Amino acid sequence: MSGSPAVLLRLVASAYQVAEKAGDIVRKVLHRGDLGIVEKEGAHDLQTLADRLAQQSICASLSRRFPKITIIGEEDLPDEEVKEDLIENGQSEEILHKICPAEYSGLKEEELVVWVDPVDGTKEYTEGLLDNVTVLIGIAYAGRAIAGVINQPFYNYQVEPRVHLGRTMWAMLGLGAFGFQLKEAPNDKRIVTTTRSHSNKIVTDCVNAMEPHEVIRVGGAGNKIIQLIEGKASAYVFASPGTKKWDTCAPEVFLHCVGGKLTDIYNNPYQYDANVKRMNSAGVLATLRNHEYYASRVPQSVLQALKSD
Repeated sequence: MSGSPAVLLRLVASAYQVAEKAGDIVRKVLHRGDLGIVEKEGAHDLQTLADRLAQQSICASLSRRFPKITIIGEEDLPDEEVKEDLIENGQSEEILHKICPAEYSGLKEEELVVWVDPVDGTKEYTEGLLDNVTVLIGIAYAGRAIAGVINQPFYNYQVEPRVHLGRTMWAMLGLGAFGFQLKEAPNDKRIVTTTRSHSNKIVTDCVNAMEPHEVIRVGGAGNKIIQLIEGKASAYVFASPGTKKWDTCAPEVFLHCVGGKLTDIYNNPYQYDANVKRMNSAGVLATLRNHEYYASRVPQSVLQALKSD
């Protein structure tokens, strides 16, 4: 490898190790038993000590190494000094040795926006539904999601004997997606994954309009996208505000890298520049294959009930 790796590669290599540390923090908080739960906007919108510590770790670690990038985290935390034991300085050597796609090789720190969800699936985390939980770090350039890292802190937690707990995946447009085995859902079945705890009549009407053979209700946007790329579901359908840019930025990259697609319910792409609305007001429609079919099935009544982002 000649010269220094491109900024984007170095950022992803750092994000990989930072996500690993964040996953470790999430496990340790659970193991200690005191989750430090507070309600942000009601019983379905929680924050725990794991959310706070993991975000501090991610944001402080990345900003120390890349001081000019813009980092936007889910949690509204006070501006305070982060303890040194939360800082991760490592980088993935495997990623550093990749060749950065030409279109991104000259990017500068100040052109990149990082979207951070320190614990996606917080409510499920507090209820012990640990396979729903992910750590999400998405990277955007010119409003487009171009790279991402997903850590599953409790991957394999129900497998005995437990060889290794947790896993980290990463993806970059032009390079591919790594850390999992791509699998497609059966062609003869439409399996729709949707929200576990944020449903309403519009959400239900939209899901039913897909004429699914099976509906899987689970928590976490990251978890739902993993279901798509690992063949457990055919489409992620959520016709409601609720997810935010930090929920979809990283997962969207994984889908795009394997030929999938993520849009709003109107079949429009989301933008991820620093000044966009945080809320995905027009819902989420994500698929590995046959996106246009699912988009065509969204009822007019649902489209009229949602305001386009």
